[in-house]
Amino acid sequence: MTEKLNYRIESDLLGSKEVPAEALYGIQTSRAMENFHISGQLLSHYHNFIRGMAFTKKAAAMANMEMGMITMEQGDAIKWACDQLIEGKYHDQFPIDMIQGGAGTSTNMAANEVIANLALERMGHKKGEYQYCSPNDVVNASQSTNDAYPCAIHMALALEHQSFIPHLERMIGALDVKREEFKNVIKMGRTQLQDAVPMTLGQTFGAFADSLRGEDKNLRATADEFLVVNMGATAIGTGICSKPGYSEACVKALRKITGWNINLADNLIEATSATTCMLSYSAAMKRLAIKINKMCNDLRLLSSGPRCGLNEIHLPERQPGSSIMPGKVNPVIPEVMNQVCYKVIGNDMTISLASDNGQLELNVMEPVIVYTMFESIHLMKNGLDTLRTLCIDGIRANEERCRQLVEHSIGIVTMLNPIIGYKQSTQIAKEAAETGRGVYELVLEHGLLTKAQLDEILKPENMLQPVELKIEN
Repeated sequence: MTEKLNYRIESDLLGSKEVPAEALYGIQTSRAMENFHISGQLLSHYHNFIRGMAFTKKAAAMANMEMGMITMEQGDAIKWACDQLIEGKYHDQFPIDMIQGGAGTSTNMAANEVIANLALERMGHKKGEYQYCSPNDVVNASQSTNDAYPCAIHMALALEHQSFIPHLERMIGALDVKREEFKNVIKMGRTQLQDAVPMTLGQTFGAFADSLRGEDKNLRATADEFLVVNMGATAIGTGICSKPGYSEACVKALRKITGWNINLADNLIEATSATTCMLSYSAAMKRLAIKINKMCNDLRLLSSGPRCGLNEIHLPERQPGSSIMPGKVNPVIPEVMNQVCYKVIGNDMTISLASDNGQLELNVMEPVIVYTMFESIHLMKNGLDTLRTLCIDGIRANEERCRQLVEHSIGIVTMLNPIIGYKQSTQIAKEAAETGRGVYELVLEHGLLTKAQLDEILKPENMLQPVELKIEN
């Protein structure tokens, strides 16, 4: 290593190259910066990914110290460097595109170079004096990109999951508030967009809440798969270039660093080419997106009109809805959340296709998988917060409108089925549809029930849950 003005000269397999003298990264990071201008999204923006790399490299250093692969001085300096990254420092030293060829080698080497140079300075040496702490021989000791990179992804996505769940929980809580607020608002339920039977608006929002509560549980279960790693697999899962016991020591160190119940994969060859945990979590995120998309579509329908639609709820007004139609206000917040959901659903297809390309002993498509997974989580976080604060929290019930629709609906005739039978109920429904008259008055006119009997049957509490009706003659 020699210095030239504001540069230092580093070398690799392909030759020598100038690297900015003050840069913590090295020659392989520089090559990646030149080669990959793809997404415009840099690793430096993905703080949990860098922390995941630091967890992995710190655990490897601890295991290598135990195995005698590196000196205590080197190991302590590497651990200190990793702690700096975990604390959020020096993340600007990872200026490489998230989408890259090489199965993540650029990301792994960026971490090796930054950590090596931080460690060198800690040891009293200059950046680039790799004879004292080499990115490959010391920081990457007992490792390959093919185990360090997937392990870092798992750690990063575990962190992302932990940061995501509170956003989902707050949405569920907001829906539960509406469940309680609207528990006495009678409205018409609908199937196939046609009138069905009465319910409460509170039941509608309660169903939304419990639907998302189920997806919360599913996401947590799939996230547990991130805690199974292939450290010690090295190149293809055989553990070449590592010592017996290294895998176990590395996983033990990861547990200590993170406090998580991390376990070694049963078959390291299988685990090195597998992306199952990301495939599962993406599918769980897609399930959540589908549920939220359905909810947003329902909100748009229930608020439609206001004069010529259902108009059972009023969404907060956020902006004028038209450049030509005065007074028009659109449901822009549910609409933007719909689009977030479509993107997450589409991202799952990207992850599925990339996962399908794990040929032989490695999946080289992991960079696009992790990039897309991060994007889905990020979009869903922002979308949930926007939907909750700018829409759900401010929804009002148009209670009188809801009751009017119930009272004028033919659907309440369903409540009469157990009393007057399906045939007579059908005749009443048909006559009501043809004449525009109400079910209530037609039942009385035909003498099928008394007013007292009919009032008892059509009490709101009797229409909203299973009941045993006893009709006095």
